[in-house]
Amino acid sequence: MTPGAADGPATKGRSRRNFAGARPVMDDVAKLAGVSKQTVSRVLNDHPAVRAETREAVRTAMRTLGYRPSSSARSLASGRTRMLGVISFDAARYGPASTLTAISTAAQEAGYLVSSIALDTADRDTVVQAADRLSAEGADGVIAIAPQVRVARALAEAHLDTPLVVMDNDLGDGTPTVTSDARSGARKATRHLLSLGHATVRHLAGPTGWSSADRRAESWRDTLKRAGARIHAPLVGDWSADSGYDLGRALAKDPAVTAIFVSNDQMALGLLRALHEAGRRVPEDVSVVGYDDIPEAAHFLPPLTTVRTDFTDIGTIALRILLDRMDDAPPRPAEPPTTPVPALTLVPVELKVRHSTTARP
Repeated sequence: MTPGAADGPATKGRSRRNFAGARPVMDDVAKLAGVSKQTVSRVLNDHPAVRAETREAVRTAMRTLGYRPSSSARSLASGRTRMLGVISFDAARYGPASTLTAISTAAQEAGYLVSSIALDTADRDTVVQAADRLSAEGADGVIAIAPQVRVARALAEAHLDTPLVVMDNDLGDGTPTVTSDARSGARKATRHLLSLGHATVRHLAGPTGWSSADRRAESWRDTLKRAGARIHAPLVGDWSADSGYDLGRALAKDPAVTAIFVSNDQMALGLLRALHEAGRRVPEDVSVVGYDDIPEAAHFLPPLTTVRTDFTDIGTIALRILLDRMDDAPPRPAEPPTTPVPALTLVPVELKVRHSTTARP
């Protein structure tokens, strides 16, 4: 065959293949579009940090080459498994369960599967074993729902070799943390009750060692201090309606108690029953504010004033930060710079005023 024989119709057939005669790969698309391989990966994954003209150039190159990425091809090209890991604790509670659902939904929309490990204990060995299991499964990144301080310590000692985002706790090493603004929520709840004319506000706290419970109790105490109101020792529950009922029976016996801030809605439900059995009317005799705004809160008797936490928003934000951490290659100069990920992301909360609070008689 003469040299010119290669420059015929066969060339058209080979235009969809790379120079080695194999099917086009991501590198070929990158070269033709004049971008990095990482940019091609971002286009394939619909990453928002890609300019419209860059995205179109990549797609044009894909059409020209006949590049058709499969799920396995994407994994091989990027060195990723398209699987994310989630370590959760106390997953049956409303907050963690709602957050996990949000993470799974957002991950699926981004083209990832989720492998979730729910742990009952928070000791170091258990956390390390969970982290090792996710690493063995090839997780591209991990989100840890870590509501207890000791969980954070265990995670810090686990030394994960994959991108990590932590929820509720700060590891103190720059690992991104996403949490609701518990201090703001407790402050809003306490100020609301004080604004209704109550001399002080009693507190049913969550268990000691849980970051959200500790922050809420600290903010409640600080708000009363700033207002010059009397500060009683908080009563510590375990998040359950049973503990709210048991602790509420003691509060219901004290006629001086006219306002109570509860660290979650389940304990508030138990408190409402205790007050009812003691003949203390809500809100006429005692005003009650809960926390979380579980779906049933609006149907309590009376409908519960509470601090709403958007667990769906928290889970979605955590996943977005994790994907950004995984996509850590430097952007091309022609593209907008990636915004640095803050060490702590606070998700705002909202006070939902219903019928369990009123002005002090």
